[in-house]
Amino acid sequence: MKTLKKKRRVQVVAIAALALIAATALIGYGMRDGINFFRSPSEVVAKPPAPSEVFRIGGLVEEGSLKRGEGKTVRFAVTDGGASVPVTFTGILPDLFAENQGMVGTGSLRDGVFEASEILAKHDEDYMPKEVVNALKEQGVYREPDGS
Repeated sequence: MKTLKKKRRVQVVAIAALALIAATALIGYGMRDGINFFRSPSEVVAKPPAPSEVFRIGGLVEEGSLKRGEGKTVRFAVTDGGASVPVTFTGILPDLFAENQGMVGTGSLRDGVFEASEILAKHDEDYMPKEVVNALKEQGVYREPDGS
């Protein structure tokens, strides 16, 4: 009688382990395209990613670099104070997008130009993504909000 209970217990543990492995594999498979790594402009210049790699870049929109082209194409540069990366984006920019403001773009680097598929701008005067703040602090150009 005891051996039957032990066999059942081993079977239940084995089935649970297989279910856990299968669930982990499905989660990993589902997230394979949804994971984007953040990089600062200095990191992109120092070690450019492969043209097929999709990643996020963040920093400040460089003053004097914003140029609107034909149609909805916009060109500008993003900087973290240490390096600058040219960006091109075709689409409608967020309302709060402006020079010297924080932004995060998703896309890929081709021929030294970041081709953005999505641009996010800060949503109020105090917000900036944590990754951008950390990168700007490392470069020594981050200014704390005045709190007023």
